[in-house]
Amino acid sequence: MTDLPSATSPPSRRRRRRGGKRALRIVLLTVALLILAAAGGGWWAYSHLNGNIDSVDLDQAIGDNRPKKVVAGAQNVLVLGSDSRAGANGDLDHGDVSGARSDTAMLVHIPEGRSKATAVSIPRDTLISRPECKDGDGKTVKAANRVMFNSVYSLAGPACVVKTVEQMSGIRVDHFVEVDFAGFKGLVDALGGVTVTLDKPMSGAKGGLKLDAGTHRLNGTDSLKFVRTRYGYGDGSDLGRIGLQQKFMMAMLSEIKKQDALGNPARLYKLADAGTKSLTTDSDLASLTSLADFAQSMKGVDPDTMETIMLPVAYDKVDPNRVIVAEPQAGTLWEALRTDQKIPAEAKNSPAKG
Repeated sequence: MTDLPSATSPPSRRRRRRGGKRALRIVLLTVALLILAAAGGGWWAYSHLNGNIDSVDLDQAIGDNRPKKVVAGAQNVLVLGSDSRAGANGDLDHGDVSGARSDTAMLVHIPEGRSKATAVSIPRDTLISRPECKDGDGKTVKAANRVMFNSVYSLAGPACVVKTVEQMSGIRVDHFVEVDFAGFKGLVDALGGVTVTLDKPMSGAKGGLKLDAGTHRLNGTDSLKFVRTRYGYGDGSDLGRIGLQQKFMMAMLSEIKKQDALGNPARLYKLADAGTKSLTTDSDLASLTSLADFAQSMKGVDPDTMETIMLPVAYDKVDPNRVIVAEPQAGTLWEALRTDQKIPAEAKNSPAKG
């Protein structure tokens, strides 16, 4: 039987027992404080990351005049890369450019089942018909014809870009994600760099990146130069740059998957902090839990099997420095994505190659 303290127990034994209980209480209190500290730290981290994310309510900004969703289980996400020279972005690119434009635009289609994906790049120099929109201040921006696709963002903001893509394609955009220069650089640096392989050298023309043919590990600054390179690779056109952007996107997705960030909380937080600092999404994605749930639902998509396509375009007959949407190829492409069908080979054939 365990000895119990009593009036007849020696004082030294009673002191030891009281001391042991006191020590146990101190240990339990310390553990409780550590748990509270961890919970508090987790809440701080959650609040911090949540606070990084800006959002736009697409339904409110666009209204009810939107395409109907055809395949409930499929997802269509418009990914925008902003080339604003404001704030931290100005330190990364000192070009004399006012305002901001959607330097990169990809409509990513994830079919029902979510085991693969297709990314369709929309050339920034494409002449399109812009619908009437509301800008960020609620002012009406009138519809216009033959305007450059990347000018829509600077004039009326991301919601109008979504509306324009929906009008072009007839596809309901479920979500949009925008990352600017600084956020892109920070994400690559948080990964420790991204590895790309070139089949021919990049000349570094007009202040661009200079690389030999072969494999290179790029940091954030060089990665930014890589995806913005135009004159130093291929034919120097915007269409040629799209190929570099798609190549880099695949390489970065592969790097994220290879590092298994979900298995390393410290790395995951670092990536999340870098990725959310310059992130704008639609309001349905504008929280860590929503982003995490969406990412989890996309877990089956393998970057190695993602198909990358350029929207079929043709050189404009009035201005050969611009392109127009090529038909019937583009219509066939949009219809396949809208109905979640296999994309016919002829829908991938762009008269303007780049």
